[in-house]
Amino acid sequence: MPTVYLSIGSNLGNREGQLGAAIAALPPCGVQVRQVSSIYETEPVDYLDQPWFLNCVLEAETGLQPPALLEALRSIESQLGGQKEFAKGPRKIDLDILLYGNETIATPDLQVPHPRMLQRRFVLTPLAELAPQLKHPAWDAPAAVLLERLTDRSQVRHL
Repeated sequence: MPTVYLSIGSNLGNREGQLGAAIAALPPCGVQVRQVSSIYETEPVDYLDQPWFLNCVLEAETGLQPPALLEALRSIESQLGGQKEFAKGPRKIDLDILLYGNETIATPDLQVPHPRMLQRRFVLTPLAELAPQLKHPAWDAPAAVLLERLTDRSQVRHL
């Protein structure tokens, strides 16, 4: 089974509880969680007029193909009230596929590696904590080095 890395975030309601509920919902969907990073409180990016997020990254294994994994994540978001009113806006829960093995996927619905992950401190900080030596074939360096090079200066605080 391929190793996948997922990003989870919440900035409405019981943020920490929402992260826990999303993680707990993964195994029944066929996603076996192996490791979870620390939780980080993170400053919003893009749309700034909203509450700060709690974010983490997890490593998992799944037999689901990428489109089915995306569908499972969207189902979890829907169950937990993760619909956002507008793109980049506040949400109870947000789940993203960062990596699916060493695959590169480019469809209208799914891009892997996640297209903005290497520009986001709130993604690279927990990813580098979890797997500092992780290197996707499309990257020129492992996660920890990419984090050191990052120009995003948004605040990311260990919770």
